Amino acid sequence: MAGFEIIDISGDAGIKAYGNTLEEAFINSAMGMYSLITDLEGIHEKRAIVVAVESHSPEGLLVSWLNELIFHFDTYGFIGKSVRIGSLKNNRIDAVLSGEDFDLERHERRLLIKAATYHAVRIENISGQWEIDVIFDI
Repeated sequence: MAGFEIIDISGDAGIKAYGNTLEEAFINSAMGMYSLITDLEGIHEKRAIVVAVESHSPEGLLVSWLNELIFHFDTYGFIGKSVRIGSLKNNRIDAVLSGEDFDLERHERRLLIKAATYHAVRIENISGQWEIDVIFDI
């Protein structure tokens, strides 16, 4: 099974991410979101950022995590190519993302994502396989 799928939603965009672990599903949710922004094949691992986020619930953590990555893209132009999660427990995530600054001359621009939303957000373990659904405002 692929790490994520794009969900076609009228007026918005969404992803369904999968993982054998919750960490892998969180990583795939980030990569799915980045794939909505650009073609990941064109991204290189030139620099790294550290991201730490905490929230009140697993769903809140997912939305906050993705919104933090959107913040780094919108504010600093950073787009990730890979994610390494150091810790994901007690509604807190600590991760290192490797990637580069988005450059319109080199990178295809797909969607402009405003935010990850709580609408229909889902994190579920089904027979040992983690699944995440998340919708983005565009």
